[in-house]
Amino acid sequence: MTPIVRKATLNDLPTLLSFEQGVIKAERPFDPTIKSGNIAYYDISELITNESSEVYVSEIEGEIVASGYAKIKPDRHYLKHTEQGYLGFMYVSENHRGKQLNKLVIDALLTWCKNKNVFEIRLDVYQDNLPAIKAYEKAGFKKHMINMRLDIKNLQRE
Repeated sequence: MTPIVRKATLNDLPTLLSFEQGVIKAERPFDPTIKSGNIAYYDISELITNESSEVYVSEIEGEIVASGYAKIKPDRHYLKHTEQGYLGFMYVSENHRGKQLNKLVIDALLTWCKNKNVFEIRLDVYQDNLPAIKAYEKAGFKKHMINMRLDIKNLQRE
């Protein structure tokens, strides 16, 4: 029952689309701005086929149990680096959590970024998603910046 990590293919789309819904379901409690109903975050087909991104999956006995992507993006002109590797779509199916599959996928994505000569890696995580933060910290990530929001629709000032 040793997991393997491999690049995703378009044949994996049905499973990856269900994983995407799992990500959305997990994130909705943290984000009141996400629309209700059926939505999509990603163009998974494009992430699989575009040469500036890569999707990796982890399999156990032929079953896809985890996913994640890296996308190379131009960064802001005033930073020391010109590009960043942005990680997203990190998902582990419920029956396989706690087996360090997320770390295996992250390691593969980081290797892909290194091979593309991209060394600045970023990701976003909700501040209240403590299990995800813990997993990313185990993989070597550190908190860097806080993104703040304000809904002024019903804001009353004194």
